[in-house]
Order: sequence, then C-alpha cells, then structure tokens
Amino acid sequence: MVLKETGFKYFNDMRLGIYLTNSLEGGATQISIFSGFGFAESIAEESKQAAIIKEKMPIMVVIGNPPYSVSSSNKGEWIQNLIKDYKKGLGEKKINIDDDYIKFIRYAEHFIEKNKSGIVAMITNNSFIDGITHRQMRKHLLETFDDIYILDLHGNAKKKEKAPDGGKDENVFDIQQGVGISIFVRKTIDKKMLGNVHHAELYGERGNKFNALNKSDLQNIKWQELDYSEPYFFFVKKDFRLTDEYEKGFKIDDLFIVGSSGIESAKDDFIIKYSRKDIVDLKEYIEVHSDKEIAAEYGLKSEKATQVKHDFINIVGDDTRLLYRPFDIRHTLYSSNSQGVWWRPRYEVMKHMFKDNIGFIAKRGFDESQSAVCFVSKYIIDRRSWSRPGMLGAEQLFPLYLYDEGGSKTPNMEKEITSKIEKNVGSASPEDIFGYIYAVLNSVGYREKYKEFIKIDFPRVPYPKDAKIFKSLVNLGHELLDLHLLESPIVKKYITTYPVAGSNTVEKILFKDGKVYINIDQYFGKVPKIAWDFYIGGYQSAQKWLKDRKGLTLTNADIEHYQKIIVALTETDRIMKEINKIDFFEK
Repeated sequence: MVLKETGFKYFNDMRLGIYLTNSLEGGATQISIFSGFGFAESIAEESKQAAIIKEKMPIMVVIGNPPYSVSSSNKGEWIQNLIKDYKKGLGEKKINIDDDYIKFIRYAEHFIEKNKSGIVAMITNNSFIDGITHRQMRKHLLETFDDIYILDLHGNAKKKEKAPDGGKDENVFDIQQGVGISIFVRKTIDKKMLGNVHHAELYGERGNKFNALNKSDLQNIKWQELDYSEPYFFFVKKDFRLTDEYEKGFKIDDLFIVGSSGIESAKDDFIIKYSRKDIVDLKEYIEVHSDKEIAAEYGLKSEKATQVKHDFINIVGDDTRLLYRPFDIRHTLYSSNSQGVWWRPRYEVMKHMFKDNIGFIAKRGFDESQSAVCFVSKYIIDRRSWSRPGMLGAEQLFPLYLYDEGGSKTPNMEKEITSKIEKNVGSASPEDIFGYIYAVLNSVGYREKYKEFIKIDFPRVPYPKDAKIFKSLVNLGHELLDLHLLESPIVKKYITTYPVAGSNTVEKILFKDGKVYINIDQYFGKVPKIAWDFYIGGYQSAQKWLKDRKGLTLTNADIEHYQKIIVALTETDRIMKEINKIDFFEK
C-alpha cells in the first residue's frame, strides 16, 4: 500500500515477502481456520503464506526485540515442544524457561539448526546469560552456533546495578530488567564442537550507552573470549580459581536435614495483618458471615470465600506470627491444610517453628553483593521474607530443631558434618554451630572472596580451623542473632529520637540530615546513614519497613520497634567489621 502511494505499480505478479503472523506458531499449525470476509480473511491468508515460508524456505537471518513475559500466553504445542530442549536434565523444582523472549530465541535457533547456517541477532532480557536454570539453554546454543557474541547492556534496577566506578547505571529501555544484545552465528554445516563465546559490556548512563552503540560495530567492539565450563556454561565473566578451596567447606543444605521455602498465600492483604487485633477481627468476621458476605467484604472470588471456610477448620492457633520481611513481624491465620488461602503452607517444615526454635534462612543462588547471605527467624516465614521479588527462587527456612509428636526435639543437623566440626574444636552445641555459620556468612570478606560461588548455589562454610577461632566467631554470631531477632538488650538503648507530636501517620518518607521524616512534621532523629542504607537480603530494611506502612498510623509499639531496627542495623555494621578481622578461611 505504501509503495503504491509513492507511484510504484508493478510487482511482476509477486507480493512483497512480508507477512503478518504469530512467529511462535509452527509452520503447519499456522494455517488459519478463520472464515468470513474482510480483515479476518486477510489475516487467514497471511497466516497461510507465512506457514509455507516456515515450512519450505531456508531462513538464514532472524532479528528482533521480542517481548519479555514470564507468564507467557504463547503456549502452542510447536513452541512448547521446542522449548523442552532447554529444560532437559535440569532437575530443578521450578524452571523459569517459559518467558516469551526465551521462546523467541529458541524459535530463531530452530530455523538456523534446520538451515545449518545463518545469524540470529536480538536484544532481550539478559537473565539467560548467567541464570542457573538457563544452563541447558546455553549449552544448546553452544551446540548450534559457532560464535556467540554477548554485549551485556546491564541496567538492572532490581539488582540496583552500578557502574564499576560506583556511578549510575541506567537501562537503555524504560524497564527494570537488565538487557543485552546477542548475536549468534552458524557457519559450520557439520558442527561437532561447542561454539565460542565473545563477551563485552556497557555500564553507565543511557545517553552514553546510546553513543557507544551508535559508534560500534561487530568488528570494533573489544570482545573478550570466555573460558566457559560445565555444568553452567556461563555467558559472562566468572572467576572460579578458588573452587578447590571453597569446596572444602560444607554446604548449608547439606548441614541441615530438613528445610523448605517460605509459605505463600493466595491473597496477602486478606490473610496477613499488621496487628493481632486485625487478625482476631478477621477470624471473628469469617466465623459469623456467609461465603457471599466474606467475598464482598474482602474482594474475594466466591469460590475463594468457600475455600476460606474450609481452611479455617485447619487453623493452627488463633494468631500466628510470621516473618514477612526483615524485622517485619506480622500476624496471620495459618492453615496447615489449605485449599485456597494458603497456596503453599509448607506445614511439614513450618510446624517445627511453633515450638521453641529458630530457623536459618538462606537461598540457592544469592546475587545481592551488598548483603550478608543469610538471616534468621523465630517464626514461620513468607517466601520473600528476606530476598526481594524478582530473584530466582525463594529463600529456604532450616529449623535448628525438629520436634516429634511427643514434644521431644533433635538437632536438624547431619551428624557427619557436626562430628567433623567437633574434631577440630571439641564439643559444640547445635546453637554454637548455628552461631558459627551465622558469623561466617555475615563476613564481608567471605562474600567478596566467594561471590561467584554464592550466586550459583547454597553457600558453603569453611570448617573451623581451631577452637579459639571457632569460639570467637560463635560469640560474634550470637551477638548478631540476638540483634536480628531484636532480642539483644542493646536494641532497647535507642540512638534515635522521635521528638515531635502529631498524627503518627506515615505519609511521605524522606531521609535528610540524619532525620527520617514520616510526614511533613514528624521524624525519627539522629538516624545514622549506614542504618538507613543498610541491606538485609534484598531490602534496605529501615526504608522498607516504613514504606510498607504508608497510609497507616504508627502505634507507640511501632515507634519503639522502628527505633530498635535502627540500633540493630547500626550494630550489625559494627559486628561485621569485627568478624572481618578474623582469618577463618580454609587454605
């Protein structure tokens, strides 16, 4: 149509080779069943012609900027079967390989495989270049292509990425997920060797990235050829020279016998409350109202309200405390056998937390360089109680003790590992071993030294060298545990003030000159910047706790609790520095 408007009239009885089609549908299945006339009929013809191209023509180049969507709606049989190649042998509980952008890469790879030569060039979400569950995808691409060029544009706001010089790192798009340009080249018809990976990266402000890209081509970019290895085949630079040293330690998930990820509800704002009163009111309302009334009052679907009634038969206690976010203890009605309110109650593990216990929190693959790699709880935990949404996989809770039906407890630790620890240090209680690993994993030196390993799996802890070092770390670990549970006497020695009377309503939060304003008049004074910026897991806790209470009125207990958090964060920084003075690394 556009060409005709410019005066071009002669196509030699051929149409332009441009088709409107759903790329992720296969060739044969692409032939439409539309009937009728007008636009629908045109679409059907487009679909039919595209299917012929896909089936019969050699496709040598695929380019694009495909959509990113974890909850992909493209679930046709053809692409679903192709994507299975990226999932073979992973053995993961949860595999995030169904994103649309990954399907488009697999779609493009298919045509180059079929043609045995060609090029794929895309700008996509960059999570596949180093994601743990993407390892089979990377291997498959290496088997298909001779040369893989990865230009990582970074800009991941979720990871709060910064340039190597500490400056701002912006995304080239208005999105939070980091992106990258990938160019895959196949020249060898009879390919037997894995391909080569060439890596380069751009950090900085968006304008500078645009300028660099405009001036670049495949030849003048300074590529670094990567020395990848099994089983991960990373498409980014990694330093694994300390592998032998690191693997002398014991893995957290090997030490603890039983553990699971945190609980997950179907509707947090319905079943998780800020106070005991709120949860008691909820329980009383549900007991005396119909399914229809419950659905209307709380914005639930009618079938969900019916499930609520069922779940309440299996409620564990009238008020269950829940670690919802770091230092943020909330209240819930916890059902041990849920049909709907709790998607995943994890009761077989969480039941041990209803006794006198503490739980160790860690996760497989932790990519938060500014935070320690563990946390602790006295209560059951939410699946994102410590790691931010967007991170692959939820954290795991490992109870210190396991309780039988009679109330007797046994340590939730493998005897083989604890015996080896005791061989080096003498008798050691489960609490002392817990304190030791907590101190080690709160060491800045530890997470710097082993950062590449921590990103991949559960952390490993070096066996203690001797009784003296063990005892020093145990003492510091217990100090940290008491702080993070807000049970240390120190947290009551407030270092902040709350000098101005007012509504106590959290409105606009602002940190300025050591003051944390919750509204235009009221503030917490003398707040150290280190506490305001301090990360626990994926959260800046002093900020997150207040942001989650926007629009709420703080009680006296809330005000005191926040002041305790500030003390705990400040003291955590001090103790981490003490831990860093101790040389506990395995040689």
